[in-house]
Amino acid sequence: MKKMIKASRRSMGMNYAIREVTVPAANAAKAGKKLLNLNIGDPNKWDFETPEYFKATLRHAVDEVDNGYGDSQGNLDLREAIVQREYEKHGATISPDDVYVTSGVSECINLLMGTFLEPGDEVLVPGPGYPSYAQYINFYEGRVVPYRMIEEEDWRPDVDMIRKRITDSTKAMVLINPNNPTGSVYDEKDLRDIGDICAEYGIPLISDEIYDKLVFDKEFFSMSRLSADVPRIILNGFSKVNLMPGWRMGYCYFMDQDGLMSEIREGFMKQLRARICPNVPCQAAARASLQGPQDYIVDMNRKLKERADFSYKRLNEIPHVSTRRANGALYMFPSIDLKGTPWNTDMEFVLDLIKEEGVVLVQGSGFCQEFGQSHFRSLLLPPMEVLEEAFDKMEKFIVHRIG
Repeated sequence: MKKMIKASRRSMGMNYAIREVTVPAANAAKAGKKLLNLNIGDPNKWDFETPEYFKATLRHAVDEVDNGYGDSQGNLDLREAIVQREYEKHGATISPDDVYVTSGVSECINLLMGTFLEPGDEVLVPGPGYPSYAQYINFYEGRVVPYRMIEEEDWRPDVDMIRKRITDSTKAMVLINPNNPTGSVYDEKDLRDIGDICAEYGIPLISDEIYDKLVFDKEFFSMSRLSADVPRIILNGFSKVNLMPGWRMGYCYFMDQDGLMSEIREGFMKQLRARICPNVPCQAAARASLQGPQDYIVDMNRKLKERADFSYKRLNEIPHVSTRRANGALYMFPSIDLKGTPWNTDMEFVLDLIKEEGVVLVQGSGFCQEFGQSHFRSLLLPPMEVLEEAFDKMEKFIVHRIG
């Protein structure tokens, strides 16, 4: 008798909520439902186009470069362009040696957690927060320690909880600003307080700033502006602001004046060498996207703000649903009051809505079991008529089910 070949416990423990709902969505489509996919933060699936000069640069690069391997750290001309971008946008003073190019921010998260963690090490992560952090912490047998985003205060980070949840096993802290999934943009005071805590305890701060230019109604403050005594790794990429999600381009840079992360940098670089190099032609296009006209971002923010304002008004009109405003990124994170409804969990609500109406959301518990339950994540990306149709279907669905 043949024996079933088992997958590793680590791989079977992966559960990326944002794409897990695509399976029931595909089943709903097979059953004839028209899908309204409000689950994946891909601007290019809606009315946002990759600027033509990015694409022209990529086509030219394929013809002009030798199409061989590149530098494992990322090609120097792209790292130089990143240095200039970070200085012009945030005043960050770094060198190309501090910059590491990755295949999207997701690869950066994976490699950083593989570098930082031994089994049992703890990482503070925002709750709710982007689920890849928790997935890779668990994959490397670390322990996820969420700290609360305070919904009643527009999802600001609970600085007091951060301090209380630090232990001798804390290896790093993650910050996501603007936040995915809540759309919140944090105040400078809170961010400086967080930096002070990291400096006090010598905890490296991993600051995910991929939405740094997608901000409306508030000012964005980069953690690169903190004092030099805070050991930091700033993450960014080209999928969102630069409208090239399928090209898988990201980067990080280290700010570590005292050299506390010298061994982390070495371990990180060893992994970059093992994966060979990032996509060479796409690096040319990524460089062009930093150095060419940026006016398309103004139009992008205008659309996102209009859709955020509409979503805020319309969602708050739906029974059992309430939401805070989004001030940045691509998302909104409404709460769903499940009392008196047929649904015991946010996952049940999301799955039922997909099956009955074809509206695809992501369950809030997928972003944090402790602080994300009884919520769902929606997108700001679709045009107004798509959002209106989705929210009308949601309202009809809820009203019909609760009688």
